[in-house]
Amino acid sequence: MDLFNPRSRNLLPRDGEAIYFGPLCTADEADELFTALMEEIDWQRDRVKLYGREIVTKREVAWHGDAAFQYTYSHNTKTALPWTPTLQRIKQMVEAESGDSFNCCLLNLYHSGEEGMAWHADDEKELLPDGAIASVSLGAPRRFVFRHKADREKAEILLAHGSLLLMRATTQTHWEHSLPVMKRAKGARINLTFRTIVR
Repeated sequence: MDLFNPRSRNLLPRDGEAIYFGPLCTADEADELFTALMEEIDWQRDRVKLYGREIVTKREVAWHGDAAFQYTYSHNTKTALPWTPTLQRIKQMVEAESGDSFNCCLLNLYHSGEEGMAWHADDEKELLPDGAIASVSLGAPRRFVFRHKADREKAEILLAHGSLLLMRATTQTHWEHSLPVMKRAKGARINLTFRTIVR
């Protein structure tokens, strides 16, 4: 990874690294990847507990990896399915661009701009501490916002179709992130977050 490359820049002013690379591929290639994932992935709605209540999410999710890794978030445990051909292709692209390696991927499908993700940090105990998390966006461009846990300072970017964002170092320790609702956003978005489970 070349941090002096104009395609990559750190979005965070301190206490972490969130490197935005921009598009990994052409728009046509990103369209192809989006269509393939819509067909290959067995999308499922999450059942999560919020404030003591179980709700079914509007967004759909999937969990894939090198082995049948278990991953728990929001009181919900998933067992990883094998990689699909398209996931393997994207994984190779991400690893070549970032210089990091990953053994699993959490996918989220947002059907429209009315679906988002609340503030959170990806700091579950199964994940490699301070490990890199690579986020690939396919589909409708969406806002992505970071918020510092101590003083609520924010940093924001519009994630483009086919783009790569790499979060690493102490980002999850000091920052939360969210995907705000964007009612004007048209079309669906797939987000892939490549991670490392500690075996």
